[in-house]
Amino acid sequence: MKKTYIFGHKKPDSDSVLSAIAYSYLKNQLGDNTEPRILGDINKETAYALKYFNLPEPRYLNDVKLQIKDINYHKGFVIQDIDSIYKGYQMMINEGLTGIPVIKKDGTFSGLITMKDLSKTVISETIEDLYTSYSNLMSVLKGEEILHFDDEIIGKLFVAAFKSTHILNEFKAEQNTIFIVGDRHSVIEYAIESCVKLIIITGNCEIKAEHIELARQNKVNIIRTQYDTYHVARLVTLTNYIKTLIRSYNPTKFDENDFVDDVVDINNRLKHTNYPIVNKQGKCLGLLKITDLSEKKPKEVILVDHNEKLQSADGIEEAHILEIIDHHNLGSITTSTPINFRNMAVGSTCTIVYTLFKERNIDIPKEIAGALISGILSDTLILKSPTATKKDKEAVEELALIAEINYQEYGMDLLKAGTSLDGMTTQDVLFNDYKLYDINNKKFAIGQFFTMNFEEIEKDLNNYINVLNKEAEANNFQLVALYVTDIVKNGSYVIYNSKAEGIMKIVYEDSYEGYFVEGCLSRKKHIVPLIMSVLEN
Repeated sequence: MKKTYIFGHKKPDSDSVLSAIAYSYLKNQLGDNTEPRILGDINKETAYALKYFNLPEPRYLNDVKLQIKDINYHKGFVIQDIDSIYKGYQMMINEGLTGIPVIKKDGTFSGLITMKDLSKTVISETIEDLYTSYSNLMSVLKGEEILHFDDEIIGKLFVAAFKSTHILNEFKAEQNTIFIVGDRHSVIEYAIESCVKLIIITGNCEIKAEHIELARQNKVNIIRTQYDTYHVARLVTLTNYIKTLIRSYNPTKFDENDFVDDVVDINNRLKHTNYPIVNKQGKCLGLLKITDLSEKKPKEVILVDHNEKLQSADGIEEAHILEIIDHHNLGSITTSTPINFRNMAVGSTCTIVYTLFKERNIDIPKEIAGALISGILSDTLILKSPTATKKDKEAVEELALIAEINYQEYGMDLLKAGTSLDGMTTQDVLFNDYKLYDINNKKFAIGQFFTMNFEEIEKDLNNYINVLNKEAEANNFQLVALYVTDIVKNGSYVIYNSKAEGIMKIVYEDSYEGYFVEGCLSRKKHIVPLIMSVLEN
């Protein structure tokens, strides 16, 4: 069963991380195959909750872009370098392909053979040398083993098509000679006495017992085939090891983890048909035919705590979104097919996930209850935020019993863990809980940081403004603001990039850098709607 990734937004807060963990547990209990992931570093608050309830930190997910491994390429379509040219040809014909990767015994990539290479060699060149194995000859010629001494056959081909007297008098057979002969016993005897490498007897012709005994003494390999001399002469060169066709050029290869977009760009320049897929260890995994790119298997994902494209994983437009679980306003993400979209006017995504547990009658274990209650307490500021609803309170009360905690005491410890400035840079504070928005093609970003010690930030106010200015300039944002929220004082201090002063003067008439906004606790209710109302005009 294909794995589905469940993740929150790019700047993960407790609600996004913990709701992903809890919802993944629920989906797996219902028989799905899911895994929670994160799109960025977790903050101190989330780390505290994970440690308290002994939950592992989800693995990092860089993006959900289409990769070669999401394509139905020809996995396992390779040939050993000591297999015959004929086998390679048959494999290409059977698969309807015009190329085949050649591998060494250990699976490492050796080269790429195409139908063009094969036709040039077989049709355009006169091949007299044979470099193959006894088993290849037996397979291609549908041979019967008469005598077998050497596993590897190396030598020069000679078709005994002249008069016997001419061959006996004029041709000098050597130990590396490979005779192709019919029922010409004098020639067979001559070849055996000359200790040639191999005799291929055509047309199922008889060979005298005394000749077989002499060949055994001289260690001469003998194969008999039903094919006539003409067909053997045409087929025998196809028994050569396929590695004999590999030229010195190094074909373009791709890794399974390479992005499809990059493959398309390269192919637009090269216009090749086939590309070997080789991993970092040099092992060949198969062949990509350029038309395979149309058979995609996008990554399957479930989004929690967001539905804005800017906040989601890179390449989200290339993924197959199965569900969205969110408690924010509708954003910019669109889907090509209908999906399950659960959006509720509650204070936390974890409250929605809790509701889904109840609806599906799935028991909530202690650690998952701990994850859910931590997300709710974080997003609702221990139920003090105006976004907190009756459903949030009901969820907290039941989850506290399962998690075996006093939610008010635990909630304060949780928030204190997240508000510590120890070891944090200006960038750490800004990007701790940072979200992007887009209204009428006007982009802005809001960071929110909870602390009861704004004085420490105020000491370095100019540096914070400088970081906000650089962020706005680098991304062409109309506004980048940091709201430093103090839940004890029931409000937030606001810092913003200098060029956004006009916007902030409209939002807050008396605003200035470090201005305290009474009652401003919720980004969703108190901040974003006001800014959007200004930017959409």
